[in-house]
Amino acid sequence: MKICIVKLSAMGDIIHAMVALQFIKKEIPNAQIDWVVESGFRGVLENNPHIDNILPINLKSIKKNKSEIFNQYKILKSYSKNNYDIVIDAQGLLKSAIVSKIIGAKIIAGFDKESIREGIASFFYNKKVHIAYDANTIDRNATVICEPLCIKITGEKIINKDKFLFSSSHVENLPEFFNLFVIGSTWESRNYPKEKFVEIADALKIETFVVCGSEEEHQKALWMQEQSEHLHVLPRGSLDELKFVISKCSLLIGNDTGPTHMAWGLNVASITIFGPTPTNRVYVTPINRVVKSKSEVNHYKLNKNDFSICEIEADEIVKIAKELLS
Repeated sequence: MKICIVKLSAMGDIIHAMVALQFIKKEIPNAQIDWVVESGFRGVLENNPHIDNILPINLKSIKKNKSEIFNQYKILKSYSKNNYDIVIDAQGLLKSAIVSKIIGAKIIAGFDKESIREGIASFFYNKKVHIAYDANTIDRNATVICEPLCIKITGEKIINKDKFLFSSSHVENLPEFFNLFVIGSTWESRNYPKEKFVEIADALKIETFVVCGSEEEHQKALWMQEQSEHLHVLPRGSLDELKFVISKCSLLIGNDTGPTHMAWGLNVASITIFGPTPTNRVYVTPINRVVKSKSEVNHYKLNKNDFSICEIEADEIVKIAKELLS
């Protein structure tokens, strides 16, 4: 069977969908699994033994140059020559549905119109999956990928998953024991205050590297480094190098964002800090814990002006961190 999964972005969503791969391979060991992804995120998928081909696309380039639509269409048409048995749109957006249709297959599967924000996307599928829009994000991703293949996914299977992120990189001079802080995200209201990250570092007294993905985050990390002898800025590298570093850390503490979710995919201890987003984006396990502000979250309309994450006390996170580190 030749399977093509369409999950274009973003990093955390791609990671949450990748958990399905190991279950497909257990049930259909000879399946060919290809994955269509925005080129900037291909590093997340690289080195996974269950993916046969990573098929990059750059739809974001169309925003800057409208004529790029023709180049991207040609790339997608070239992928259609692979003659897939099934294309699964795990994104549930109009653009991903169109991508799935262009690639084409006997079966094009995806969410039904009640299960996604852009319900029009479901008209492109001839096999539709229903799961509540406010259900756990990982359950949603695993279900939309596995159900069309007649593979049943349970919470127990997901909790007992094997790690599914892999790296071919090696980063030198890492200490034997160290923590990681992930301080950025796509919205400012999802970011835990830098001052409180410093409080956590000083309370734990463990060498800690700060992950930063933008220049703004880099400046914030430099400020944090100046405030605490335990904090150091992690030099920016590739996504493959980031996977390696996370795989070696003792504990990762971070906002609800892609690099934080990497810890879950690597079976590394983590604490995810939530403010305006729902905690059911993740699975809580003995080593993967969450801390949520007191604000209520509407799954259907997230409030980007909800800065309640700032009200979470550092002591609450320190307490959980000490439990995990012990």
